[in-house]
Amino acid sequence: MPYRILVVEDSPQEADRLRACLMRYASDNGLAFNVEVLGSALEFVNSRHRADLVFLDIQLPGINGMEAAEILRTYDEQTPVIFVTNLAQYAIKGYSVDALDFILKPVEYGNFSLRMDRAMRVVRRSEVETIALPTEDGIRVVRLADVVFVDIVKHDLHYHLADGSVLHQRGSISHAAEELEPKGFLKIAASCIVNMANVARIRKDSVVTISGDELFFSRSQRKYALETLAGFVGR
Repeated sequence: MPYRILVVEDSPQEADRLRACLMRYASDNGLAFNVEVLGSALEFVNSRHRADLVFLDIQLPGINGMEAAEILRTYDEQTPVIFVTNLAQYAIKGYSVDALDFILKPVEYGNFSLRMDRAMRVVRRSEVETIALPTEDGIRVVRLADVVFVDIVKHDLHYHLADGSVLHQRGSISHAAEELEPKGFLKIAASCIVNMANVARIRKDSVVTISGDELFFSRSQRKYALETLAGFVGR
């Protein structure tokens, strides 16, 4: 599965330059990147996009990149952030939000490539948990972080992934829950398990995932699910 790279940049020219560097780096290193560009920090913090690596411009209109990073760290302490700026004096302040690195504009590929080597070592270290699922072409190894939720139809488990694809496997929801709950998943109904890290919104009777799916609690699971989600978010 491609690495998800998020670029938050209000200048189309600078965003295109950074995207070109990313695509060249991916080609040079045998990687696959899915690059998404957002034009404002407000869109970034409101959407809570999941990514493996974030490039964040500091001088953004409205909420600036530094403020956006501070908000990000209130709910996500792990995702690596690289600031992109033409003001080097921001570098020291960036370490308060655990910035991985800084790149000065205009982005040049030689310097960019060296910094990406370091960034990808960090990203790869976070790829700990995977699951092997059958496909028509064989077995696909999927990062658990990319599984949004699992539900069951008759005797088929459906693994809904962050890229919109769905993989199928024969099995029982109880067995899947036993395997996945120690890894950050929560059974919210008799037929549904959700990855708590991929919950974007918690409602009275349901959760909304990062993929936009609304998943409802069963009556028997509602109280426990809400308490567990509250503890997960509070952590």
